Amino acid sequence: MPAHQTRLGYTYVALSDVGRRRNSNQDSGYASPHLLVIADGMGGAAAGDLASSEVMHVVRRLDRPPNGDVIEALAGAVHRANDRLAEVIEDDPSVEGMGTTLTALLWNGTTFGLAHIGDSRAYLMRDGHLHQITKDHTLVQSLVDEGRLTPEGARSHPNRSLILRVLLGRDDAEPDLTLIEPRLGDRYLLCSDGLSDMVDDDSIAHVLANAPTVDVAAVELVQRALAGGGADNVTVILGEIIDLDAPPDPTLASADGQPMLVGAASEQARPGSGPTTATNLDAVPASDDDLEGDTGAAGVNGDGTADPEALRYAPRPPQRYVWLRRLVVIAVVVGLLALAAKLTYDWTQRQYYVGTSDGNVAIFRGIQADLPLLELDSVEEVTDITLASLPTFRANQVEKGITSTSLADARDTIDQLRDIAARCADPAQANAPGTECGGVE
Repeated sequence: MPAHQTRLGYTYVALSDVGRRRNSNQDSGYASPHLLVIADGMGGAAAGDLASSEVMHVVRRLDRPPNGDVIEALAGAVHRANDRLAEVIEDDPSVEGMGTTLTALLWNGTTFGLAHIGDSRAYLMRDGHLHQITKDHTLVQSLVDEGRLTPEGARSHPNRSLILRVLLGRDDAEPDLTLIEPRLGDRYLLCSDGLSDMVDDDSIAHVLANAPTVDVAAVELVQRALAGGGADNVTVILGEIIDLDAPPDPTLASADGQPMLVGAASEQARPGSGPTTATNLDAVPASDDDLEGDTGAAGVNGDGTADPEALRYAPRPPQRYVWLRRLVVIAVVVGLLALAAKLTYDWTQRQYYVGTSDGNVAIFRGIQADLPLLELDSVEEVTDITLASLPTFRANQVEKGITSTSLADARDTIDQLRDIAARCADPAQANAPGTECGGVE
């Protein structure tokens, strides 16, 4: 009899908390048997909660068994979500500047498709090892990639929250897209930076490796984020790969198979409307002591200092004179291209090579390049050495062009070629053993 083939699925949970230093939740989360999504709104007074809500409501339309390519489905959903933000901004210019991160896993029964933009994260716990399977689209991550900052230094960098790529309702919102082949027992975590900034990877790994269920893991991760300061909204979405033919656990939050919608999207809240935490588990409480010193003012700490995270969510003024700015950008780009072309041309005119001109060996200034309407080389000096006086090998070298580092270097090459031509013109030397003159015609 053929071996039983395991049918994979996953249990899931979604949990969100407003945090200890926020008065509204700009995160949105979603979990179902086909889709796991996290969106972290940005923009502060410019409606970050609205941004994450609108994007979430578009993306969760994918919550059904995919008919085709999961990557194509995710890419289309991301673009539709970005278009939706553009529509909202056009209808209400006061929310110009709002935006949101987005990280989503779409399940087709055997494979996950992953779409990611921003600095929310996706982690995989497999065989006791934690892997971050998304890359933060942030300034500090770019510095780490360039070797100018260590991963440890990135955690405490003052600009660690500055995002370089995010959904803003504009044309530059291209997500990272990839496929993931799951294994039985894998645990997948999607989280906002309210978790990853407050809890280090080692602690996340410990929780994911040791919690008996994803429900327990979700609660413990949120508790750790709050214990670490709770400086931002914290949202976690968890999924654990299981054998669908194994007996189910009726105590899990996902046992009924119903989707879970948490955070801003659960109430479509607008800024200033108060906390919007929603969850299928018991809320994680914050004590009065934990909240002591909070002023309730967005962007201000209890001690009156500026909140660095608020800079990331600072509202942006409505765009005016868009056409003028675009003309300025175009003019700057054209100017930079012209400058680059001028610098490149100047560089070519400091280069030399030895080639052929009307059958004679010559020194050329510039480089050999066959470009329409553009000459990058010119004859500097023509010598009395004919191509016919050189051995075939040397003549072929000259026809192809012998690169020189300077005019003096080119003249040294000419002296060597003149010496070879003279030797080959002397019958006594030309016929001597070991010479290269046999190819002279």
